[in-house]
Amino acid sequence: MNTKSITRSLLFWIVVAIVLGICCSFFFPEWLARIFITFNGLFSNFLGFFVPVLIFALITPAIAGLGRGAGKWLGITAGLAYGSTIISGLIAWGLSAALYPWLLGDQTLITDVDDVDAGALSPFFEVEIPAPFEVMTALVLAFCIGLAMTAVKSDTLYKVATELESAIMKVVTSFVIPLLPLYIFGIFLNLGMNENLGSTMAAFGKVLVLAVVMTIVLLICQYLIAGLVAGVNPFTALRNMLPAYFTALGTSSSAATIPVTLRSTLNNKVDENVAGFAIPLCATIHLSGSMMKIALYAFAVIYMGGLDAPWGLSLGFILLLGIMMIAAPGVPGGAIMAATGLLASMLGFNEEMVALMIAAYIVIDSFGTAANVTGDGAIALVLNRFAAGKIEGVQQEQALVDDSPATAEGSTRV
Repeated sequence: MNTKSITRSLLFWIVVAIVLGICCSFFFPEWLARIFITFNGLFSNFLGFFVPVLIFALITPAIAGLGRGAGKWLGITAGLAYGSTIISGLIAWGLSAALYPWLLGDQTLITDVDDVDAGALSPFFEVEIPAPFEVMTALVLAFCIGLAMTAVKSDTLYKVATELESAIMKVVTSFVIPLLPLYIFGIFLNLGMNENLGSTMAAFGKVLVLAVVMTIVLLICQYLIAGLVAGVNPFTALRNMLPAYFTALGTSSSAATIPVTLRSTLNNKVDENVAGFAIPLCATIHLSGSMMKIALYAFAVIYMGGLDAPWGLSLGFILLLGIMMIAAPGVPGGAIMAATGLLASMLGFNEEMVALMIAAYIVIDSFGTAANVTGDGAIALVLNRFAAGKIEGVQQEQALVDDSPATAEGSTRV
């Protein structure tokens, strides 16, 4: 099954799971509902064990792969992409601080209720699955080994890292992703039975609309800046990129959209070598649309859940999320799956909060993908202002990017 069909299939089953969870909460007996909550507890504990391994296995070859194609323009492009992603997160952070007191009011998010007699759910039993190492340990270790591999230039080490990534991806595609709809069904079943469903759905509906609107506003801002730097009409440039936007909106895949993104970028008079270098690379590392969605959702959960997130913690979360999403696997939900470790370890999210994030992310995933790939054209315009005629051997660089396991990244974008 290709990425596009996986995306549509997962989105369909996520929607079905949400609807069924809501409906079943009205008539399920307690004993039956607790079976699903028991499964959710086991699956959540497995994710706690697996996510640090996932982070290490995906980030290590991603860093090493970028290093193998290292050069001045690669560094500049990566800096532009990361900067754009982080600015998107900062905008989301500022919006949440300014708008959520008005938009969400006094709505609260109560997902962890222990009184079964009051209608909430608790599992029949729990199995603790300790993680082999902490999330931050996995991130630092991946960076150390990945950067070391760029210096050592060992083909053997790189092959081991990429094969480990393939093995972990197999677990994601064959086990984690297929069970996500069942997990989300249990979450919404629990929300319905502890009478927290109405306020949660209403609040997340508002945040969902805000996220869609802000991805569009973000694109306008990106092209205003790119137009100023490149000396082109920003609205004409953005109009030329609309085929890429709507293709990504339909496919939910940045990888499948690369040919259209490349052609649209060339219509903006970007040098062919610059476009051929920047577009495939940015399809992996430029994730401003995904950042906007995840950050808006995360700060909404923090606000409604009454969690404490001082400015230093919030800034650190955004900076690390911009790095983690680069390693998002090429499957639907990959970006949010890569982010789950940070949500739990840094922000203190419980399993229900993480599941709500996953569901909300996948429901409007294509808007983040469309913002990501369309923004790639803005980065290409900025790069073209300085690199036109100076980038050669694009086919070799592009082959490096296309062969990198991280390039498919679909869930960030998928």
